[in-house]
Amino acid sequence: MQTRNLITSFALGMTLTAISVIPCHAETITPNLYNLSGRNHAGNKIKVTYSTSSITAKPLFSYQDQQQTLNFSGDEIRTAESEIGTLVTVTIQRTVDTGSTTFSLLIPRVNLGQNYKSAPIETKGITTVNRFSVIPAFNLGQTQTYTITPLKGTAQSVAF
Repeated sequence: MQTRNLITSFALGMTLTAISVIPCHAETITPNLYNLSGRNHAGNKIKVTYSTSSITAKPLFSYQDQQQTLNFSGDEIRTAESEIGTLVTVTIQRTVDTGSTTFSLLIPRVNLGQNYKSAPIETKGITTVNRFSVIPAFNLGQTQTYTITPLKGTAQSVAF
């Protein structure tokens, strides 16, 4: 009986020795620069560039559509972590008495590993119209509407 247990233990030990082990020092490299573009529901092109840092150590965000090119930095860029990725939001239009429009970029989790400096990604941009009126009676019901833009591009790791 002991011989059979000894043989079984030896065979199990040899099997475990033969299994390759992933090194525990495998490095996770998260991108810090995202270049994306796509077309919204009206067919208009949107280009977005987002960097989590820069030479000034502040994040940068560039938004371009057919009407405007806007650049944001530092506190003008708001981020929120969620289970589906990081939501990066900027205000692309403000009005005093009717509300504002924001653009939010959903950044998916990406691991570039040690051998890659960039990876193709697909994600979504969300344009939110925030309706507001100085007349309180007009602020009833749904006050936000959304337009989703599919975006494609690259996620990169660069040195600033």
